[in-house]
Amino acid sequence: MELYDQPEKVTDTPILQWYACYTKPRAEKATHSRLLYSEIECYLPMQKTRKKWSDRIKWIDEPLIRSYFFVRINTTDFIKVLQTDGIVRFNTFERKAVPIPETQIEAIRLLLGQGVELEITADRIKPGQAIEVQAGPLMGLRGELVEYRGNRKVLVRLGEIGQGILVTIGPEYLLKI
Repeated sequence: MELYDQPEKVTDTPILQWYACYTKPRAEKATHSRLLYSEIECYLPMQKTRKKWSDRIKWIDEPLIRSYFFVRINTTDFIKVLQTDGIVRFNTFERKAVPIPETQIEAIRLLLGQGVELEITADRIKPGQAIEVQAGPLMGLRGELVEYRGNRKVLVRLGEIGQGILVTIGPEYLLKI
């Protein structure tokens, strides 16, 4: 790993903050287990997906965002996380690890807890109309309305990690803001 890939540090504060960590490919679960064993608070959003092989179809748990998961740390645990086998780097901006707002972590937990169909996209979706969900389990959630594969969906943009979450919601539950 090149030195310039590593951030100088996380925000210098004793307060615990969430950060996105990038892992080696297909190493999210193992790395998450290692950090839990090291008593680092972390969150690996998982969802059940249906996989089809030539001889069977099976439901499996997969990471919602490939090669990413979240750690809640302060300056003290920064090096401990970086030295964990499987961690490639923190998500950074100008060589500083970018804190993820607690509200975004809670939004992901809420969405996964509601059992709605989620789809992750790394595509740069052009900004659309700002909306707010007016009814149902996601009431109050704000995002952008986009056209995607012929269906109207709510996009909750996670700008700090450059990913988006597309959620299937009927247009009758949306209000322009």
